[in-house]
Amino acid sequence: MQLATEAYLTQVSRLPQIGRHILAQYDDHSIVVYQAYRPEIGHFAATHNYFGGEFKLDRMSWIKTNFLWMMYRSGWGTKIGQEVVLAIWIQRKAFDEILFAAVHSSFEPKLYSSRSEWEKALKRSQVRLQWED
Repeated sequence: MQLATEAYLTQVSRLPQIGRHILAQYDDHSIVVYQAYRPEIGHFAATHNYFGGEFKLDRMSWIKTNFLWMMYRSGWGTKIGQEVVLAIWIQRKAFDEILFAAVHSSFEPKLYSSRSEWEKALKRSQVRLQWED
């Protein structure tokens, strides 16, 4: 799959008007997510097609499915440690499993019976979900 591009003004008319939605480029087999890294990690990954070098699996790493939102959140690639933004294709099945395992990063009373139950769920999961309203 290659990255597809389209003018924002063309796309905006098709965006959902209400509710929370994941906006992404995907097909039945894969989905594109974006991650921002410091140059040493991002350049290594782009050059070698895998994460290595100074990359560490033991740190929280936020992914976004929307390129412009990732660019905005990384300060358009100017925030320290977020200068290199990578487009990463992951298996759709893996993405769906990650999403299924996710726990909201903040307490959602409609989803958890109590703050205590949410805190327990946080401790059991390595995956956080954060909606950008």
